[in-house]
Amino acid sequence: MAKQRSRPTRRRDTKKGGPGSGRRKSCGFCRDKIEQVDYKDVATLKKYVSDRGKIRSRRITGACRRHQNQVATAVKRAREIALLPYVGDNREDRDERGRPRRDDRDRDRDRER
Repeated sequence: MAKQRSRPTRRRDTKKGGPGSGRRKSCGFCRDKIEQVDYKDVATLKKYVSDRGKIRSRRITGACRRHQNQVATAVKRAREIALLPYVGDNREDRDERGRPRRDDRDRDRDRER
């Protein structure tokens, strides 16, 4: 027969806060009653694009399905007419060969090994 534990185990459903809990973000476009996302509004579109130039997902931005599709189309149109870049400017993070540059922390960690 299995040995009984002396102390009670912590249940996962008693956890408060943390990732996955809380309210879902409301769509900013629905909140402001915006029907159509404008591709010329670069300041708004930059909120929906990462620093590397990728379009952020609905889970991250909190946009509804309809407006997320409009944001994606607007970002693509803005890129086409050069209002937004296709890729972010991360040249300082890369060496001359295009590989990620190593920080001092990485070098120190390698020395300890």
